[in-house]
Amino acid sequence: MKLDDVVPWGRTLKEYQLMFNLSDADLKLKILGCGDGPASFNAEMTQFGYKVVSIDPIYQFSTEEIRKRVEASYQPIISLVTQNRDRYVWQTFRDPEELGKARLAAMEKFLLDYEIGKAEGRYLAHSLPNLDFSSNQFQLCVCSHLLFLYSDNFSLDFHLESIQELLKIAPEVRIFPLFKMDCTPSPYVDVVIQEFSRQGYQVQIETVAYEFQKGGNQMLNIKKSSL
Repeated sequence: MKLDDVVPWGRTLKEYQLMFNLSDADLKLKILGCGDGPASFNAEMTQFGYKVVSIDPIYQFSTEEIRKRVEASYQPIISLVTQNRDRYVWQTFRDPEELGKARLAAMEKFLLDYEIGKAEGRYLAHSLPNLDFSSNQFQLCVCSHLLFLYSDNFSLDFHLESIQELLKIAPEVRIFPLFKMDCTPSPYVDVVIQEFSRQGYQVQIETVAYEFQKGGNQMLNIKKSSL
């Protein structure tokens, strides 16, 4: 992958808790964060003594390379959000400026943790749909702002293969959001629900207490029926 193609945007542990309905019991599980990018989720979880492994192809790059990309892409992202501000809910964040400050703070926390996290094996440069993990190596997988969000970039087959892979390495997968970048529902959600229901998984859409994209307050939960 080329770093210039990456849009780094960091989210916090609190946001992950809201996006994925993470309970106190969930936080104690061995978690795989898929597509975490420069989120501070891993750094904060580690600080509290929890176990998280984050995967993202961006982790092939150095701290300085990621930092430069964050700096280069920040203003274009904020400008785009400002131009389309009617698509978003300004409750957690009052305006694009406050949003930007929160994102920069989260990404800085990630960058400060990045080198030690890589050394500890917490940040791995893996890419869907083929992951180098053993069966049930994790207890929960959370996938933030990757599947469904980039439905215009990744095919339905990519989505199905990726989710199938995640369900091999964790008995439960949670995906957020179910919207595309343009704040419209992904056309793949219904097909994914049908396919994994057919395979015998428990599949349900859950309403969450996080909404930034207008109407984007739903998370897909897929888990093995024995859970």
